[in-house]
Amino acid sequence: MVAEVRRFNRTVTQRVGALSDRYLARDRPLGEARVLWEVGSDGCEVRALRRRLELDSGHLSRLLRALEGDGMVRVEPSRSDARVRVARLTPAGRRERALLDRRSDELAAAMIAPLDEPDRARLLDAMRTVERLLTAAAVEIRPADPSEPDARQCLRAYFAELERRSGRDFDPLSGSTAEPEEITPPAGCLLLAQLHGEPVGCGAVKHLPGGPSDIKRMWVSPAARGLGLGRRLLAELEAVAARSGATATRLETNRALTEAIALYRSAGYREVPAFNDEPFADHWFSKAP
Repeated sequence: MVAEVRRFNRTVTQRVGALSDRYLARDRPLGEARVLWEVGSDGCEVRALRRRLELDSGHLSRLLRALEGDGMVRVEPSRSDARVRVARLTPAGRRERALLDRRSDELAAAMIAPLDEPDRARLLDAMRTVERLLTAAAVEIRPADPSEPDARQCLRAYFAELERRSGRDFDPLSGSTAEPEEITPPAGCLLLAQLHGEPVGCGAVKHLPGGPSDIKRMWVSPAARGLGLGRRLLAELEAVAARSGATATRLETNRALTEAIALYRSAGYREVPAFNDEPFADHWFSKAP
């Protein structure tokens, strides 16, 4: 399997011209061209560029300095916070980015031109599959402090989606709670999913000593759906519960969350009578270890 992945990587890097120091027949390598494209017409914070491209600070700084030297980019303090650096395209940079877009389209067209229509369809379908699976594999799940900014962002998004889809106000302090102290070890655990440094999902476990563990606050960003992340988060939360000695895992959910209900049922959860007084819940589920 490793050999096949390496062979695929060699084929792709050669075909797209990643080995050339004059990518798309311009006087810069692929790395500089990609940074120029990612900066975009509206500019981008340097720290966001670093996270999005998964580059260390030194490498990104060298790429930006090279682009600044060519008059393509300027790096300046943010207009709203002088502590934050923002990369912006110059007029020359915008023209270069537009040219790179056109030549990228031409390269893509040249890659599929020799193929007949059935082979083009097979290639594009395979590309979509590869992109989805590589993106799924790039998601990292880690324990997180509920008070950290990325965790709070996910929880706010979860509450907002609950209210939008159910048409009802959600009060996290009523019914079955999952307050920070309840999902922090040893009382529980919060897992945070990140893709290219950005938060894309979360889930928590709340332990009940000597009894079951409750799974709480399961949420996946719309941008990361279709990657199997919900199922992966659920499995990791179940593993956390099992390590704590839980006799079972339980959860409750609202009837509007149809995808979540389907996931729980397919993962082996069975519907049971209500085991708490959560006013927002319509279904209660349990699963033996």
